[in-house]
Amino acid sequence: MPRVVAVAEGAFAPGHLGELTRIVPFEMVDAVLEETKRTQRRVRDLPSRVVVYLLLGAGLFTETGYGQVWARLTAGLQQAARPSSSALAQARRRIGVEPLRALFALLAGPPAGARRWRGLLVCAIDGTLMSIPDSAANLTRYTHHTCNNGGSGYPILRLLTVVACGTRTLIDAVFGPAGIGETTYAPDLVRCLRPGMLLLADRNFAVAALIAAIADTDADLLIRCKNNRRLPPIQRYPDGSYLTILATVKLRVIDAEIAVTGTGKYRAKRRVGRYRLLTTLTDHDAFPARDLVELYHQRWEIETCYLELKSSILGGRVLRARTPTGIEQELYALLITYQALRSAIADATTNHPTTSPDQASFTIALHAARDQVIHAAGVITDTTIDLIGRIGRAVLADPLPPRRTRISPRVVKRANSKHQARTGIDRTNYQTQINIQILPG
Repeated sequence: MPRVVAVAEGAFAPGHLGELTRIVPFEMVDAVLEETKRTQRRVRDLPSRVVVYLLLGAGLFTETGYGQVWARLTAGLQQAARPSSSALAQARRRIGVEPLRALFALLAGPPAGARRWRGLLVCAIDGTLMSIPDSAANLTRYTHHTCNNGGSGYPILRLLTVVACGTRTLIDAVFGPAGIGETTYAPDLVRCLRPGMLLLADRNFAVAALIAAIADTDADLLIRCKNNRRLPPIQRYPDGSYLTILATVKLRVIDAEIAVTGTGKYRAKRRVGRYRLLTTLTDHDAFPARDLVELYHQRWEIETCYLELKSSILGGRVLRARTPTGIEQELYALLITYQALRSAIADATTNHPTTSPDQASFTIALHAARDQVIHAAGVITDTTIDLIGRIGRAVLADPLPPRRTRISPRVVKRANSKHQARTGIDRTNYQTQINIQILPG
């Protein structure tokens, strides 16, 4: 019996993202194309909607060129055009950046039913660096990056995002040349903050002006700062924290000593660090100091997000585009694809309360989504609504084990220069016990 594939008709049939099309539906893509005035004037072999899905598909199949991405979009179809590489390049230039930017703005945000901490949506802000092709056009905007372990072989861009901890969905993102620092990009992300959100950040973001801008949104913050920063107390609390004022913002200061001790035969492995946290959560009864110190560890969720983007999806490769406009278009498409995958995972775990989002394998979701694209499966929703879908079922069928409390050295594992690679480092992960002590302010 022949397999029936339900996709759009005619020249629009190759325009899909498999089961992820339910998260990025035809109507949404058509709306942003209309809004940005990128809808084709006549129906051709590569309609604008199809080109958008081609760009998104390239975010799933980052190891292949656009011709091979097209081959995967059309693998499950009976008949489809076979455009040349030149035609695909012209079509991408015709679409431009605006539809992708508008599409990301529509999809960005936490999923419905996202779990909260004491009524607050916990988010994190941080940046990362990504490599792009070393072309003459790209070098007019992006430069090579120098660091302690050698210079970069490719030009570098800086990506800064706000991520919902737990679901690891993107709430907003900005990017540009790496020569501009994180704290210069950060004010652009304040626009996404709302009351009921709690923003976690490292000490690089403990800038008075930025703290004031965050506080003006009525969102709360929990930011680490330098231990020797002068913050005169104006009121002390029984749990050891105290109140201070910074840039007209009333903040609570928490000093904590965190001791991490290895277990078993690694008991001698012990590290002690001191953290100073600033927060707008000034009610010490509702938000005890120890609970906030434990919560701050969730800031590392954003690092896992960047691992999934740069390692799981990109596989450590540089981006494709050889022009700054193409880089912007490609990166927005990559962020949209990542957000769609994370939304599918969130739908599955939200409807399965016994499974924590931490146990959902991003790699399994990625490969399941790729399979659905190749088979052109799940593009149009059946009469029976499936809230989880094949991607969600694949994730739920093979959950990750519960997280272990462990430590590992924070070192560059693959240095750009072999002459500057550090040797003699114990790279073993150790099981640990953590002890938190709140220090009196």
